[in-house]
Amino acid sequence: MSQTSNQEIVTAFQDEITNIANACVGCGKCYEVCPIVDDAGLGGLNPKVITSGVRDSLTGVAINEDSQKWAQTCVLSGNCISACEYGVNPRLMLTMARMVNSEQTLEHKARLSAGVNSYNSMSKGVKVLSKIQLSNEELKKLGQGEPKSKTKRTSEPEYLFHTGCNVLKTPHIALLCIDIMDMLKIDYEVKGGPESCCGILHYRAGDLKTATRVSTSTINQFSRTGATTVLSWCPTCQVQFTEVALPSFESATNTNPFQMTPFVLFLEKQLYRLKPMFKYRVEKKVALHLHPGVIGLPEAAKKILNAIAGIEIIDLNVKEIGLMSNSLNTLPVLKKDLHLKELEAAEAAGVDVLAAVYHADHRELCAHEKDWSFEIINILEIIAESMGIKRRDKFKEMKLLQDVEVILNDLKNQLYSQNISKEEARLMVQAFIIDEQPLPLKAQRNLE
Repeated sequence: MSQTSNQEIVTAFQDEITNIANACVGCGKCYEVCPIVDDAGLGGLNPKVITSGVRDSLTGVAINEDSQKWAQTCVLSGNCISACEYGVNPRLMLTMARMVNSEQTLEHKARLSAGVNSYNSMSKGVKVLSKIQLSNEELKKLGQGEPKSKTKRTSEPEYLFHTGCNVLKTPHIALLCIDIMDMLKIDYEVKGGPESCCGILHYRAGDLKTATRVSTSTINQFSRTGATTVLSWCPTCQVQFTEVALPSFESATNTNPFQMTPFVLFLEKQLYRLKPMFKYRVEKKVALHLHPGVIGLPEAAKKILNAIAGIEIIDLNVKEIGLMSNSLNTLPVLKKDLHLKELEAAEAAGVDVLAAVYHADHRELCAHEKDWSFEIINILEIIAESMGIKRRDKFKEMKLLQDVEVILNDLKNQLYSQNISKEEARLMVQAFIIDEQPLPLKAQRNLE
């Protein structure tokens, strides 16, 4: 894409900002159904004042403090989308308000630098953590390193599987997706990692032009494969593409390059084919860690597990909000409280397994397996077990050790084979395995 074409896509998104500002009537219904207003200290306010403040900020009007706080604390649950009677996506309106506010309050260089720094940190963490866990052949399967095959395809794939970026920190999850697709014998290609980014980190920083350039590059990558359906693993990528990047691309280019389907919803559609492959009983009482941000996904996850012999799903009756766990970073106290209540409820219910769907949830929860009587795994591990598939969760093994030097000692052969320095590995293990622990483990909490 040329710079001019990139600007056309930017302009298309800016036009959508204007369209949403014009369509929103400030009725306040989105605020009324928002699940986090009380926890954000915004309960009991005038809904019309709050939503009108967000709307008006899109046109350059200074946003009032309460409206700004609501926009900044949004956890992307999506309850607001069906509540709007005027064709507005309030979740998108709130992300627009955050971006517009960044544009108004921060210099361009500061926004550019923030986006680049976030992207570089993510990229380094993804590349190092994937390499210390995987063989070169496994990396190729995930679209990393050298291509899986240098043989040019003679036909277009039926599907393109997009891993996203951060799932490669817990690569057994992405590999299980591929294992299941192989069992289904579908024709697919794989794209993912920092080279196929959705642009969310630049967008969050308020750098729309770079975010658009990054997402457009990825859209073009996907389009060149010829696949008309992209299976997405990451919910952040799903929302960023389908609510921000793709609509602007389609408006500017008058093309509709592909449809995006979350992987778990794809599995639900394939359940008639999967059921005969669920050959092994899985005798487990399972509690699911769920988020409602992708419409229909919690229901799909339950439907799939209910098709596996031996599984009993236990409803913990805990609060389910947000897109995934890291979307709750805007309300860290609430996030810790929700995690602790869920762990306590799972223990009280006598479950065998607490199973998360998404990679971020798995990263943040899996080390708690040290402290409780149940396993903490990913939902795909249950599905795979019923199909006779097993993948080692090396991320959790490292996380459970809770000791950087012990982890590095165990990794010394892998570091050598992947040409990763011990110091570089130490930094990444510390930052993305040890330090990423929103709710401290019991031993850590006892020291506080």
